[in-house]
Amino acid sequence: MTRDEILAEFRAADALLEGHFILSSGLRSSRYLQCARVLMDPARGARLAEALVAQIPAGLRTQISAVVSPAMGGVIAGHEMARALGVAAMFVERPTGTFELRRGFRLESGQKVLMMEDVVTTGLSSREAIKAIEEAGGEVIAMAALVDRSGGKATFDIPFFALLELDVPVYAPDALPPELAAIPAIKPGSRAAA
Repeated sequence: MTRDEILAEFRAADALLEGHFILSSGLRSSRYLQCARVLMDPARGARLAEALVAQIPAGLRTQISAVVSPAMGGVIAGHEMARALGVAAMFVERPTGTFELRRGFRLESGQKVLMMEDVVTTGLSSREAIKAIEEAGGEVIAMAALVDRSGGKATFDIPFFALLELDVPVYAPDALPPELAAIPAIKPGSRAAA
């Protein structure tokens, strides 16, 4: 898929929003990608996951035996990636504030895992999820996201694949540009603001 085709999928799902948004990291932005909307259509989700899987080199792709994603936002994206790869899908969640595998999910010691996100902004949630996967015995050998909106700032010690890269400025709440400060803020994500 080309960049224009990927953006068309988001626009067709009304998933590319404009306004004043509070991101999961607590930072603010004038644009927000609501991946839950783009993944509402299973056929669209499958197309996006297949396009992302195609970016992962075959030698790495064949090593992956599970996809683990952070709840809540990454669950559907992770499931679609697992389907495209033909492997198991699991997710980590924060029942007490720290990611952990629950619901009977288990990883074998050394099991090779792709950690899948919907959107990466700072990489904080991704690093927390990777730590939880490793504590559960998995070996995260790659990471993927539908959207990397970090502007190249989120880096990892493993290969990172993003279907779409968007360089959207983010701001600290006390350093907003006037045009953003004039708009009421909306918290569309799944994690309480930092």
